[in-house]
Amino acid sequence: MGLRRKGRSPPVLSPEFVLQNHADAASYLAVGILLGLMFEVTAKYVIIFITVQYNVTYTIDDKSEHVNFYEYGPKDIATIFFYMLIAIILHAVIQDYILDKINRRLHLSKTKHSKFNESGQLAFFYLFSFVWGASILNAEEFTVNPTLLWKDYPHSRMLFQVKFFYICQIAYWLHALSELYFQKIRKEDIPRQLCYICLYIAHISGAYILNLQRLGLILMVPHYLVELIFHASRLFYFSDENKQKGFTVWALLFVMVRLLTLTLSVLTFGFGLAKVENPGFSIADGNFNVLSVRISCLGAVCLTQAWMMWKFINFQLKKWREHIKKQIPKKKITNTKNKLTKKELNRDRAYQWAPTSFYTDVFINKLVK
Repeated sequence: MGLRRKGRSPPVLSPEFVLQNHADAASYLAVGILLGLMFEVTAKYVIIFITVQYNVTYTIDDKSEHVNFYEYGPKDIATIFFYMLIAIILHAVIQDYILDKINRRLHLSKTKHSKFNESGQLAFFYLFSFVWGASILNAEEFTVNPTLLWKDYPHSRMLFQVKFFYICQIAYWLHALSELYFQKIRKEDIPRQLCYICLYIAHISGAYILNLQRLGLILMVPHYLVELIFHASRLFYFSDENKQKGFTVWALLFVMVRLLTLTLSVLTFGFGLAKVENPGFSIADGNFNVLSVRISCLGAVCLTQAWMMWKFINFQLKKWREHIKKQIPKKKITNTKNKLTKKELNRDRAYQWAPTSFYTDVFINKLVK
């Protein structure tokens, strides 16, 4: 890991050296980009990495008031790359100065240690994204009026907060791909993490490119809330296995958010955009409101939600079976104890009326059996 003192450093540019110093390298590169702003020659090139591009200014009702909107384009790749470096640095800071210190106190096993780090990183990200996304939704009107999700499509012009939110979301999940190597994730966990990371990248990038930012934002915020509750509950569970109430809240909200996602998706793609369908398919205008695109988007959302529900049901069934297996041995032990006590009571009763001798003891034992 970067940002940590080490006793013995490996050879330069070796795989171990890259793993230990990747956060330092990312911080040096980010500082180098920022230093480029100090020189006039490089400032016009470096500014692409730092600030949001494709600014469009509009005047409202021929007045002096101006409103700034933003579109997307190829230069966003440079901006995403810079904030991906920032995400790598923040990941290392959270890992070194927060999660590693907690891990030393808890003395977790290797399996729990890996899951604790994963949940710790995601909990910070989901909390930040939920608060940020909720503040954007609070300022927008389409949370109260769902028709704004498809009215006046294409929504090719975004406010600064909306575009910057999507830039940071894509940058974070792209950085998560690199962390699979930098964090030495176990081989058993790589397929699972790679699956949900790729799903996040595909859905968020698709909403950004297809000018469905409003729908994507209103679906991301409740989803992030549910994921925040799950990973926070898992962190509490690792500290104390008796703290499991958070999983019950997560299970209820998980099903509700899946239903909300399907409802809004069907309402937007199946009814809303179909009624305001614009003729033609124009990439320049950002118009993707055609039948094939709508069916593809709705199918992708429905398949993803069905897959998540299938994983959720299997997870709950697994926990239910484990709970039953734990209860069966306890019942057997209590039953054997009850049987022994009955035999002892019968033996005591037989001794009360029978004379005491060797032959009577043998007779009583056979009688009891």
